[in-house]
Amino acid sequence: MTALSKEQQTEFEAAAFRRLVAHLRERSDVQNIDLMNLAGFCRNCLSNWYREAAEAEGVPVTRDESREMVYGMSYEDWKNLHQNEASLVQKAAFELNNPHK
Repeated sequence: MTALSKEQQTEFEAAAFRRLVAHLRERSDVQNIDLMNLAGFCRNCLSNWYREAAEAEGVPVTRDESREMVYGMSYEDWKNLHQNEASLVQKAAFELNNPHK
């Protein structure tokens, strides 16, 4: 593998992050509970990681601001437009696999 400078690595990581966020915005049919059950993280986790990274650098970011960055709109608007009630199967899988226990 070609040696990357720290700046290049950061640039590529940022590009991958932006692509992931864009993909998650396009795939609003994929519910957060499905992401949690399959991958152990969801859009809310991603927004929390963003907020924590900003705060680690001394930049205060609210939960609502970080969620809007990931969702492309307020979390309440996203829920109203895209979130479905979780099925019993989804809820059971979440209880079994919940990585935040």
